[in-house]
Amino acid sequence: MLVDLVDQDRYADSGPPHEQLRWLREHDPVHWHPGEPGFWAVTRYDDVVHVSRHSELFSSSRRLALFNEMPEEQRAMQRLMMLNQDPPEHTRRRSLVNRGFTPRTMNALEPHIRDICDDLLDKCSGEVDFVTEIAAPLPLYVICELLGAPVADRDKVFTWSNKMIGAQDPDYAASPDEGGAAAMEVYAYANQLAAQRRGAPRNDIVTKLIQPDENGETLDENEFDLFVLLLVVAGNETTRNAASGGMLTLFDHPDQWSRLVADPALSRTAADEIVRWVSPVNLFRRTATADLMLSGQQIRENDKVVVFYSSANRDSSAFAQPHTFDIGRDPNPHIGFGGGGAHFCLGNHLAKLELRVLFEQLAVRFPRLRQTGEVRRLRSNFINGIKELPVRLN
Repeated sequence: MLVDLVDQDRYADSGPPHEQLRWLREHDPVHWHPGEPGFWAVTRYDDVVHVSRHSELFSSSRRLALFNEMPEEQRAMQRLMMLNQDPPEHTRRRSLVNRGFTPRTMNALEPHIRDICDDLLDKCSGEVDFVTEIAAPLPLYVICELLGAPVADRDKVFTWSNKMIGAQDPDYAASPDEGGAAAMEVYAYANQLAAQRRGAPRNDIVTKLIQPDENGETLDENEFDLFVLLLVVAGNETTRNAASGGMLTLFDHPDQWSRLVADPALSRTAADEIVRWVSPVNLFRRTATADLMLSGQQIRENDKVVVFYSSANRDSSAFAQPHTFDIGRDPNPHIGFGGGGAHFCLGNHLAKLELRVLFEQLAVRFPRLRQTGEVRRLRSNFINGIKELPVRLN
């Protein structure tokens, strides 16, 4: 089989190449993929988890966690972001940031998220674009809530995130340079928020993060700016695309939509099944720190190793009937938020909360919701994204 797991036009046309990934899982689970540079494509569940949980062997820092290559001067700056760090530095940073993401803090957001969903759905009637009117605004409102930022700023956050993630999609960025310019705007915005909270502290995540912890540790200016950048992208893109991808999947599986309408409480398990099925983050990159073996393949130090969550989440060794979309699936050990280890998604509880509340309210308020036009996908092999999904609500 001719294997190409990174053709962005293929993703824009039909999403992740599931047939190729399935063949690799069965015949060549750690596959040498040609490219500049070539890389090892890791497609089985257990192998993805192994790579994820062994930062000492598979580094996020040496060549960063993103698929595309960068010159060393750019990598040096990117290593200030948790995404591109290994323990022990990552452990220190995460312990500081965790203060803003405690279960108590996240649970306290549920009434706000319900209000946000109510407000969004109150404004919708007739035919709308599910992405721009519902899926995208929801996490943007929540991010503004977390940061204590004016809700009016959500459109700026939306634009910045699109330009940083969609640099290869002509609808979002004319050139990759625009992604860098958007990042600089986020840094300036983060500085402004931090300055405001130093002068007038509030009960929000910004205030928590700029104050010293019990050991006197705090994030410096660059670390805080990069945290806000990560929140803007990760907190927006994953939930937004899980929501829009989940809605499309429910249209493709009308029996599951009928189940949800009949029993909206299924939204609790539906949220996890949507993340498994959609896998809004398709891949991440690691770099081998030593010569090692993985599923029978000899990997050399500094080889590029890429884990494919969209493949692992449909591995028959981990899931019964993995190619069946089942909103009642339980247990559901998906790795749509990462395969565990140091980089397990900090905001996973928040993302699932947003999805649960959204799909519960959609099922209750718009049981006859239907798709009315063609879906348009993001041109990206990193984010499994949807740009447009026309629907009729009532």
